[in-house]
Amino acid sequence: MWLPSISVLGESITAERAREAAGRGGADPALKKRLADVALNTAKSRGATYADVRIGRYLQQFITTREKQVQNIINAESYGVGVRVIANGTWGFAATSNVTEDGIAKATERAVAIAKANARVQKEPIRLAPQKGHGEVTWKTPIEKNAFEVPVSQKVDLLLAANAKALENGANFVNSALFQINEQKYFASTDGSYIDQDVHRIWPNFGVTAIDKASGKFRTRQALSAPVGRGYEYLDGKPSGKVKGPEGTGLFGYHSSYDMLEDAALAARQAKAKLTAKSVTPGKYDLVLDPDHLGLTIHESVGHPLELDRVLGYEANYAGTSFATLDKWQSKKFNYGSKLVNIFADKTQPGSLGAVGYDDEGVPTKRWDLVKDGTLVNYQAIRDQVHILGEKESQGCCYADNWSSVQFQRMPNVSLAPGKSPLSIDELIKDVKKGIYIIGDGSFSIDQQRYNFQFGGQLFYEIKDGKIAGMLKDVAYQSNTQEFWNSCVRVCDERDFRLGGSFFDGKGQPGQSSAVSHGSATTRFNGVNVINTARKV
Repeated sequence: MWLPSISVLGESITAERAREAAGRGGADPALKKRLADVALNTAKSRGATYADVRIGRYLQQFITTREKQVQNIINAESYGVGVRVIANGTWGFAATSNVTEDGIAKATERAVAIAKANARVQKEPIRLAPQKGHGEVTWKTPIEKNAFEVPVSQKVDLLLAANAKALENGANFVNSALFQINEQKYFASTDGSYIDQDVHRIWPNFGVTAIDKASGKFRTRQALSAPVGRGYEYLDGKPSGKVKGPEGTGLFGYHSSYDMLEDAALAARQAKAKLTAKSVTPGKYDLVLDPDHLGLTIHESVGHPLELDRVLGYEANYAGTSFATLDKWQSKKFNYGSKLVNIFADKTQPGSLGAVGYDDEGVPTKRWDLVKDGTLVNYQAIRDQVHILGEKESQGCCYADNWSSVQFQRMPNVSLAPGKSPLSIDELIKDVKKGIYIIGDGSFSIDQQRYNFQFGGQLFYEIKDGKIAGMLKDVAYQSNTQEFWNSCVRVCDERDFRLGGSFFDGKGQPGQSSAVSHGSATTRFNGVNVINTARKV
């Protein structure tokens, strides 16, 4: 195939070679800088007051299996350039897969033309928070093993071995998958930043099904793995990474590594046990929620409603608005939860899905409070939003899922801080008279203002007089965001703090996907309404 060539640093380089040089972290930064400067200089010469450019190489590998068969192996690579500008006080964006000086210049000219056309209907000019340039810097996900360098055969063997463990332990059906992402991103802006980042994420997953052949009924259990911002070392399954669950459950969670084979075997046994578990009696219960479960509740009832663009109505057409309106924040006394509820945003957490050194506006990432001692204190905002909050710098949570997508406000890692006093899971449970211990994500429903909700789970255990009394099924709890978080009465300490998260969190029109982690320790909520999902209303 014919490839156009460009002359860079005195030599002729094909677009394919430019892709390799610009895409690989640390490879030929002079070339990437030269290509980025084409966009920045073109934008300024066409009248833009600000410009940024992202040269990106995005790698994906998805492997799926079931029982003893490989179903699919997908390798995807995307490479190109996205250019964003402000001209006449308005944003403009254009992208191209033609990574040459000429291709980038033409895309930049389109971005400026789009901005000037948009300015005709813009009511107020963009107010961009100042950002100091960082010069030439690099950041990489701290990995020990690059998943993309591990042979596919080795990954397939792992998935099929997990399937075999599930089948040996009573599963009738099993499927498994391994998702891997590598984002090689080079960002430059007229602020004076040239930022090279190499981001890695991985997610091993499976689902097992056990069938009662006499009745035809079946039960399932999904993997208790967490998607992480790490390398293939996450799958080493080192014992040091295991966190013991409460007495009487045989459960465990993971910190630093994940044993897929052990989890698959346990999942099969638990799926079988769910077939004969007692159906829950509806009523009020004290809930003890494992981090593997609570992450989703945090995501839906805190993460999304505190995105400032949603609060302002920008997401109303697609995903709804938020109950946490600006007037509640401005009052400085809006009660989001009990005094124990301290929820923070943090894109610097090691091993998290959202961990990067800089966001897609060149802003250094950081940690900040969203809910402090139960009171709403802040939102998630980016450079063209923070002036609304009276702040002078972005919170560093702008992201685009591809070079062809425009960056916009995305959820950072959002977590519930662990308790300050020593508290184990068993100590948390011992004074619960009537309760349910819940682990894992299940089905859920929440309204368009992120207020009224219902959550299920993977595993449910009855708590009687401070002890695990057996497995339950057909469990879901209902509440609203304020009522739920105000029912928080105890939080285990940092020894139990674990990250879960979403590998594919959708937002925007056209839709984009991002990855975000949510951390917590095991937490207790008193007097929550539980329903029986098998009973007809």
